[in-house]
Amino acid sequence: MKGALNSGLPVFALADCNAFYASCQRVFRPDLASTPIVVLSNNDSCVIARSYDAKPFVKMGAPYFQIKDTLRRYGIVAFSSNYALYGQLSERVMTLIESMVCESEVYSIDEIFCDLTGMPGNLTEFGRKIRAKVLKHTGIPVGVGIAHTKTLAKLANHTAKRLQAQTGGVVDLCDPFKRDWVLRNTAVEEVWGIGRRMTAHMHALGIRTAMDLAKADPLLLGRKFSVVLEKTVRELAGTSCLALEEAAPAKQEICCSRMFGARLEKIEPIKEAVATYAQRASEKLRAQHSLCKKIRVSIRTGMFNPDEARYANGVLVELPYPTNDVRLITKAATQAVERLFRPGFRYSKAEVLLMDLRQPGEFTDDLFAHTQPAAADKVMSVLDEINNRWGRGTLRAAAVPAAPAWAMRRELMSPSYTTRLDQLWTVNAN
Repeated sequence: MKGALNSGLPVFALADCNAFYASCQRVFRPDLASTPIVVLSNNDSCVIARSYDAKPFVKMGAPYFQIKDTLRRYGIVAFSSNYALYGQLSERVMTLIESMVCESEVYSIDEIFCDLTGMPGNLTEFGRKIRAKVLKHTGIPVGVGIAHTKTLAKLANHTAKRLQAQTGGVVDLCDPFKRDWVLRNTAVEEVWGIGRRMTAHMHALGIRTAMDLAKADPLLLGRKFSVVLEKTVRELAGTSCLALEEAAPAKQEICCSRMFGARLEKIEPIKEAVATYAQRASEKLRAQHSLCKKIRVSIRTGMFNPDEARYANGVLVELPYPTNDVRLITKAATQAVERLFRPGFRYSKAEVLLMDLRQPGEFTDDLFAHTQPAAADKVMSVLDEINNRWGRGTLRAAAVPAAPAWAMRRELMSPSYTTRLDQLWTVNAN
């Protein structure tokens, strides 16, 4: 339709990459264009992404060791997660789309909201231009949903993918007739923010479709459940309650956790792993210009092997002052491991959670509280500058090993096509 130039209503578009992780693998493997693909989680544990043609055969979250026969039977190719590749291609996709609009919000690694308010012309055609440009320059297919609210744009995008053949990957719900058809034909659990538990509540109230939810009393549902649900109801009915966020809000907690590549029975490699996670978490902390006052460290054994003894524990550590100094955070985290470790167990995972985050200079109720020394700020600034220029881990805490034996297992890893010179494609010009 002709855009909402004269309607006075806001217009949002959501561009969402189709089966993003699998699509990234296909960009550099055109021989797999017609081959089903699955991508595995850390340590090749379970399925976290599937191409559309793999979905009929493999469930999301399926353990890899249980589906190997299925993969062979149907010719499905499995890949380890290649986060560097996904991050690079995501940045390229987002940059291209941002160049086509005035305002946007990167919502996730494969989703971006755009403000199309006041844009003249046919919005469906503009959505097709987004799809064509991204596909031409990156090889990544995207779906585009357009509507007067972000929740409806999300629903439009879902419909564009679900009915790809009929929609061409673009759906504009600014047309009230199209909007009502989609609302009537979408189950309530498909609405953005309606999870499994909330779906059960909605069904108990007789709300089974998105249209049922759009017609519900927002105040009543808001009082009964949450203001978030109230906004969802209003947005489905066409009232915009969610604006674009030009900058992502600072996180209230920062977590870094991984499964080990192998079971660990001694304390030293566990301390190395925790030191590594503490370093990564502190990098994220400094990236959002925050400090933390508390750290929670936890370790656990495998939880699903009935032949192994189980143990899980965590400890909360309060730091002497709010800090983002990797030296102080790492020291506190590794000392916590000494309190948690129990011999005789085979450990499979550790987690470092930075808590009680605050901004430098933020109010404290203790007049005599210590603050992070200025010298520490300078050291951290130099550390980040060198690592940003020469690569993560160029400078690191002494407790962090360069090539740990417990590192994440990725046996089906694709090459780092975009981030390593020795793995770039070679073009034969003959």
